Amino acid sequence: MAIITEEPEQEPQQPIQKPKTSPTKPQNNANPFTFWFYLTVSVSLVTLIFIALSSLSSNQDPKQWFLSLPSSLRRHYSSGRIIKVQTSPHRPPIELFTFQNGAKSTENVLIVHGLGLSSFSFRGMVESLGSKGVRVVAVDLPGSGFSDRSTVEVAERSDGVFVGLRDVYGLIQEKGIFWAFDQIVATGQIPYEEIMQSRVLERKFVKVIELGSEELGRVLGQVIQTMNLAPVHLVLHDSALSMSANWVAENSGLVKSITLVDTGLKPALPSLVLDLPLVRELLLGFSLAYERLIRFCCLKAVGGFDVGASRLLLKGRDGSRAVAEMRRRLNYSFDIGEWGGSDAIKGLPIQLLWSSGWSKEWSEEGRRVADALSRARFVEHSGGRWPQEHTADELAENIAEFVSSLPKSHRQTVEEPIPEHIKMMFEEAQAGGGDHHHHSHGGHDHNHGLRYVYFEIVSSVII
Repeated sequence: MAIITEEPEQEPQQPIQKPKTSPTKPQNNANPFTFWFYLTVSVSLVTLIFIALSSLSSNQDPKQWFLSLPSSLRRHYSSGRIIKVQTSPHRPPIELFTFQNGAKSTENVLIVHGLGLSSFSFRGMVESLGSKGVRVVAVDLPGSGFSDRSTVEVAERSDGVFVGLRDVYGLIQEKGIFWAFDQIVATGQIPYEEIMQSRVLERKFVKVIELGSEELGRVLGQVIQTMNLAPVHLVLHDSALSMSANWVAENSGLVKSITLVDTGLKPALPSLVLDLPLVRELLLGFSLAYERLIRFCCLKAVGGFDVGASRLLLKGRDGSRAVAEMRRRLNYSFDIGEWGGSDAIKGLPIQLLWSSGWSKEWSEEGRRVADALSRARFVEHSGGRWPQEHTADELAENIAEFVSSLPKSHRQTVEEPIPEHIKMMFEEAQAGGGDHHHHSHGGHDHNHGLRYVYFEIVSSVII
């Protein structure tokens, strides 16, 4: 019998499955610092462009700069007068722009603008006050408006070792290397040493005018003296109070009254705007950006305020740099209560003109100033912290009413010595016109006619 054995059943072979592989993802090899690199480069390029544009505008020829101004600014300049002043006895004189209106009067008003402004912003007040029987003068402080913003100064400088070595090398090329030994034997001196020690030359450089309280006081005194304004009714706007307070206290005899227009401890224009290069160039480079700034800090509505003209005056010919320097020199520790209580200020009539609708905080600041100057007359106005055309008559009316309420000023006319060439001109005119001009009548001074002619000539030059 055959033995049948069962063979073990073979398991069916399963197909070999390859391990599943996920699709490969592209590896991100980007450097995380690439974004910041490109951002830094972009910001740097933009900054350089704006700085370059600012440099071009500041270095622009004054004539070209003036011709590029709008007609309103050119008309304002043609209506003004330039006088010479010195910010320091040791510095050369600079040109100061003044704008005035009104006939000769016993009452003279001098308007001093705040940080970032000029006489152009007060032209409406000047014209309105001039029509009310007072003589009013507004000035562009040094560094602002049409006044000089910078001066050219001369200093000594050393060209350094490299320039001296260049000259020595040129001398060796010209005369040979053994020429120096011949000179040492002949003269006993080293010629190259003399060249190296003689590289000190004069260098001219442009420096922005630095206007602090001392410099401003000196300028105010010269303006009052040159234009014969004493005793003067001072109108101080914004930062002008803290800058001129010391001068007023020391020269109160030249001042008849003081009107303070929104004179807070800090100027309306934000302090950092003119110190940050990129921010400054953005704000002064675009009219819309500058308008937004003015709306934020100075005016709720720019209607009646020439934004474009104000921006151009602040932007061109080192204007922003000069104003930034002025801001750094402001006295932020000025105590108005202590100043108002000093013996020199106690006898001066003071009026406060304060914006009523700017903000609650600003109204409280006005009350604080009024309490510190308890004798001052406090009047609110409807404008902002900077003057506007539609409030010019309102401000002028308040100033004129305040000035007219005070006793009339007594002005002394000082007779100046008559120059010899003026005497000779008058004597020649008398000789040609007959002998009757040489006689005095009834004790009348025979020099009266001469002095009349002389003062007419001087007045035509000064006024």
